[in-house]
Amino acid sequence: MGKISNQHITEKLTAQFGEKFNNLSEPFGLLTFETTTDVISDLLAFLKNDTELKFNYLTDITAVHYPEKTNALCVVYHVHSLTNNVRARIKVSIPVSNPTIPTATTLWEGANWMERETFDFFGIQFTGHPNLVRILNVDDMTVFPMRREYQLEDPNRVDKKDFFFGR
Repeated sequence: MGKISNQHITEKLTAQFGEKFNNLSEPFGLLTFETTTDVISDLLAFLKNDTELKFNYLTDITAVHYPEKTNALCVVYHVHSLTNNVRARIKVSIPVSNPTIPTATTLWEGANWMERETFDFFGIQFTGHPNLVRILNVDDMTVFPMRREYQLEDPNRVDKKDFFFGR
């Protein structure tokens, strides 16, 4: 079977979900769109289980923190249809005050570690996850280091001062 077009995928999603996804774009040919927390589980299940689309491979789950936005945390899913040789990116924006989204472990067991890592670094709560605990940072850590809430460097470090570099 050959590669299916982004337009065909978009048409199938529109027929199934109507206006429940938006902001379609195709940066570098990668179909990208946004949806909401109440739709994401059904949308991912449709992409995976549709007999034509067959997005059977979850490539990645991660997040991005946009502190200037109202819904500052954005969970990003990358899925791949190995059969059709096509990829898609789905984004879901959520507020820092309530960073919850349904788990994808019910669809892909591989989502387990991806969601744990995203929780560990961004504090996103994946509801329904079987074991949402830190995976890389120490267990008693109270912050989420990939959020853009912290200075990148200690401003008091003397080894970074200009006079050490002849300036």
